[in-house]
Amino acid sequence: MEIKEYGEYKEEELLSLYASVGWTAYTQHPETLRAGFANSLFTLGAYDGQTLLGIIRTVGDGHTIALIQDILVFPEHQRKGIGSKLMRAVLERFRNVRQIELATDDIPTNIAFYESLGFRKMSEIGCCAFIRL
Repeated sequence: MEIKEYGEYKEEELLSLYASVGWTAYTQHPETLRAGFANSLFTLGAYDGQTLLGIIRTVGDGHTIALIQDILVFPEHQRKGIGSKLMRAVLERFRNVRQIELATDDIPTNIAFYESLGFRKMSEIGCCAFIRL
């Protein structure tokens, strides 16, 4: 497996990846997904040869803040360390950024995954988060 920058936008493989994990808000609006990728700060892909296994996409300014917007791995490749490798690559890339954030579903497996990579719940540091949908 190789981790490298996701350079050329390939709509079919990305829509397949997002659909495979049930993220239909993205697949229902492919033009918005394309624009999101075009305006991302940094995106990496995990590959087996030419086959995409997963991606991680960040947004932000890359100096004071980076937000991990998406981290996805095809279900048949999950629990093999791919997500961890993608995350570690992003954490290394932005090692000097003061604040790296992400939002995820509040389920034990997600919490355990992110905590294993050094993330803490905002509530643990006296903060809360807000969202407007």
